[in-house]
Amino acid sequence: MEDSNLASWRDIEAAVQRGLVALLPVGALEQHGPHLPLTTDTMLAEGVARRIATEVDGWLLPAVAHGEAWTAEGWAGTLSLSPETLSAVIEDLGRGLKRMGLRGLVTVNGHFGNREPIGRAARRLHEAGLPVLMLDYPGLEAAAAAIATSKPAGPGFYHADEVETSMLLALRPESVRMELAAAEYPEFPPSFGMEPMQLSTFNTSGVFGDPRAASAAKGEAIIGRVVAESVRLIGLWRKGHAI
Repeated sequence: MEDSNLASWRDIEAAVQRGLVALLPVGALEQHGPHLPLTTDTMLAEGVARRIATEVDGWLLPAVAHGEAWTAEGWAGTLSLSPETLSAVIEDLGRGLKRMGLRGLVTVNGHFGNREPIGRAARRLHEAGLPVLMLDYPGLEAAAAAIATSKPAGPGFYHADEVETSMLLALRPESVRMELAAAEYPEFPPSFGMEPMQLSTFNTSGVFGDPRAASAAKGEAIIGRVVAESVRLIGLWRKGHAI
């Protein structure tokens, strides 16, 4: 693995020649209840991407630390990029990677709101000749169902709950304040997902679910499944593009 925090330009030049692919974690600065930090999504994306990069001998890029987090702007601390800005940042980075000879980019997304902007950038980069694989923690829902003991707030909805809290306990335990962890199961409006809305209009704490049963062991198990599935998909993608 090549780590941008340690690699020199000569390291990357040599790695490009052996068919290196880049991994770009994409996070957000967004509230995660009283017990998790604002940088949760970025720390999770970076931590998962680091483990994937180790397995596939990839180049771990610095994380994009701000995302499209408009739905959480009702809470203090959240700073959001517009979809257009985030998409442009990813596209610019991808074009730079292509210029230096890299043959593929893998995005590791840690925040739901980033999916559409990443998709826009990926399409433009594809048209420019750079294959992009977009990973959104593949296998997470199955892993959560098998490992977590609390019910999710909604299907596939993991935010400041047992799943995210466990993952962060595994990766950055010093950032978690379990003494402040409390459950909240808000009632989702009937039109949720069908119109723009601020989450703070129907949730008070910023927690969706119950984080109190979280543990580092559960987080390690969940992350392990996500990484394994990610590595499998990257292998198939590379084979399909002869990377």
